[in-house]
Amino acid sequence: MTGFGEARCQYEGLAVVVEVRSINSRFLKVSVRTSDGFGGLEPHIESLVRSGVKRGAIQVAVRIERLHSPDDYRINVGVLAGYRRQIAALAAADPSLGAVSLDTLLALPGAVEETGALAHRASDDWPAIEAAVREAIDALTAMRAGEGRAMEISLRENLAAIAAAVSEVERRAPLVVEAYRARIEERLNKLMAGFERAVEPSDIVREVGLMADRADISEEVVRLRSHVEQFLATMDLPESAGRKLEFLTQEMFREANTIGSKAGDLEISRHVIEIKAAIERIREMVQNVE
Repeated sequence: MTGFGEARCQYEGLAVVVEVRSINSRFLKVSVRTSDGFGGLEPHIESLVRSGVKRGAIQVAVRIERLHSPDDYRINVGVLAGYRRQIAALAAADPSLGAVSLDTLLALPGAVEETGALAHRASDDWPAIEAAVREAIDALTAMRAGEGRAMEISLRENLAAIAAAVSEVERRAPLVVEAYRARIEERLNKLMAGFERAVEPSDIVREVGLMADRADISEEVVRLRSHVEQFLATMDLPESAGRKLEFLTQEMFREANTIGSKAGDLEISRHVIEIKAAIERIREMVQNVE
């Protein structure tokens, strides 16, 4: 399911912004991007995502900025003295060179060191980053839950449509055998009329019995109803059940196909088409259900 979660926090001079995006995917794929210097935390961030999300292509962007203070910088006196000695030597050799200001000296490489960044390790900042990542995942989960509730309504509507069509198939099935018996009797009577012979009822019964056995869809109807009931029960489970719902969807489609091929009746075929269309809508949705 799609979703977006964002979190911001500041903690002991650290500013953290986390964005988590999710798009539909049958499997769980996690991509993490962090600021320079914090790449070592990416496995921990991915682990947090995997503990809270079971399906989807998840993109996590973590921007981390350290808020600097004057104490984070130190003038490197040794480097500065070296620059001054070299400049003095140049000035002695060529008096036309003017004096060099302190501002210019401080801008030279190595004259000022950023000690604050050196004193911090990425692992020291993990508690603040972890809290922000968890908050963003919670926001993502809340958005996905809202989408899931809307999806649940649609799933139940399609399951109700399947159940209604199956009821029509059940109602029609006995009539198919009777209609076949009437057609066979009519054809045989016309055929045998030219020979002035009557059709034996036992022959008709035998032929109709064979056809009824081949076209019997009672087991498939029972299994299809059972799959619908299991699907509804699984939707109410508290744990993740996306893979089980996918399996039940495949089994429903299998039974619908068998019913359509065995029944050999136009009206039943029409209901089977309705069933398969509803199952296909369900299939597209459950691929994104956790």
